[in-house]
Amino acid sequence: MNLFPAPWLRAGLLAAATLAVLAAPFATQAQNGSDYPTKPIRLVVPYPPGGGTDVIARIVQERFSTLLGQQVLIDNRGGAAGSIGTEVVAKSAPDGYTVLFTLSSHTINPAIYTKLSFDTAKDFAPVGLVASLPQILVANNQFAPNTVAELVALAKAKPDSVSFASVGNGSPGHLAGELLKLRTGTHMTHIPYRGGGPAVTDVMGGQVPLLWVSIPAAAQFVKAGKLKALAVSTTKRSAAFPDVPTMQEAGIPDFDVDSWYAVFVPAKTPQPVIDKLNRVINTVVKEPEIREKLLAQGSEGVGGTPEQLGKVVTTELVRWQKLAKEASIKVD
Repeated sequence: MNLFPAPWLRAGLLAAATLAVLAAPFATQAQNGSDYPTKPIRLVVPYPPGGGTDVIARIVQERFSTLLGQQVLIDNRGGAAGSIGTEVVAKSAPDGYTVLFTLSSHTINPAIYTKLSFDTAKDFAPVGLVASLPQILVANNQFAPNTVAELVALAKAKPDSVSFASVGNGSPGHLAGELLKLRTGTHMTHIPYRGGGPAVTDVMGGQVPLLWVSIPAAAQFVKAGKLKALAVSTTKRSAAFPDVPTMQEAGIPDFDVDSWYAVFVPAKTPQPVIDKLNRVINTVVKEPEIREKLLAQGSEGVGGTPEQLGKVVTTELVRWQKLAKEASIKVD
């Protein structure tokens, strides 16, 4: 009995072993994400086209594609204050090819929705902050009040006669409106929309008199005189609208609602993937052209580490829970 394989068989076995050794690093790379990306990336924006989140995502989309070496394709999945699109990402494979580009409603929704199909704290890995900006309170040009003080006076004189729109239940604009009611003891009716684009259209058309929305969704219409701006939600004025007062300047104490835009991936996404996406974000938000485009929309580039974004999420989950309880905000 011949215990040694024939020469042709030995050569075949040797070739197979060599291929296995050569393939091993690539298999490891595929597993840990170090060769990422090798195909197009879907950037899920959980709001319709035309809203603030969509506008900011499209500002950075092209540079993301260039620096990653693969197409980054925006997929708008609006509805339920971002919850529908966010669920899509939560249930996607943790491989870096389905990425969430969202705003700070990400930390608000758990405070007001009684049922969410995902866990904000556990189902996502933070990647990086992209931009930060105020909400802006805008009104239809035919709406009588021209200042926050006049708005509050009207709301007190005629309870429940005033309504305000936002991009949806749980959006920063919704919370800003509820905070205004809480701080002034007024009653106003919240009208949730599926995104900033539709809400802006209806406020300009007079279907709703007021709107709390991120500045990018309303900026061009305010500048064109199609909407009037009453205030911004942060403690400092917006560089895009330096003449528009803050809520505190308008006489509303202890008022600060900051909107941010950030990138998340499904939990258990390989760290090399997260690190690469984070490097791209930090590169892009420092580029003068991108910073100028963001500033034109009333926002500022942020950047930073995944850990810093994680701390923002942890802090705000507690903060918005407290406000939701104080203002009795719940959505079934």
